[in-house]
Amino acid sequence: MAIFFTADTHFNDPRILRLDRRPFADLAAHDAALVASWNAAVGTDDEVYHLGDFARGDAASKGTLLDRLNGRKHLVPGNNDDDATAALAGWASVAPYREIEWEGRRVTLCHYALRTWRDMGRGAIDLHGHSHGRLKPMTRQFDVGVDAFPFRPVTLGEILVSRRRAPPV
Repeated sequence: MAIFFTADTHFNDPRILRLDRRPFADLAAHDAALVASWNAAVGTDDEVYHLGDFARGDAASKGTLLDRLNGRKHLVPGNNDDDATAALAGWASVAPYREIEWEGRRVTLCHYALRTWRDMGRGAIDLHGHSHGRLKPMTRQFDVGVDAFPFRPVTLGEILVSRRRAPPV
């Protein structure tokens, strides 16, 4: 089993193509590509923490979409997640803030980037969404949204490697 993190999928949200200039011809292509990328990365026994802004639309369409995605899914709601999204039966859990320990690290999960978090001075990291890859990185803080990573959920290992310096030439 692996644990993955993602945010800001904005499925079925026509604004996202314009606001974030995502490289898809239309919303159907966007949603299909994100579902395919998710399912290529995440196995059925894996866990995924979605850090908010999952999808727009009615509860039935969001539920159908959620059921198409691999893994046991947890939601940390964002500003675009309504009560109907949080109430979908496909979520294993829903909480506005989470702290987990994985691979020997304490990890804080919130939709919003935090200025400070518990145990940050002891190596804990903060994973967030909301900023769509536009915030200046802080030490031990990572935007895990699909705009910051390759339009799919990512592992903690991938997240940590993303900021390592390239070796000198």
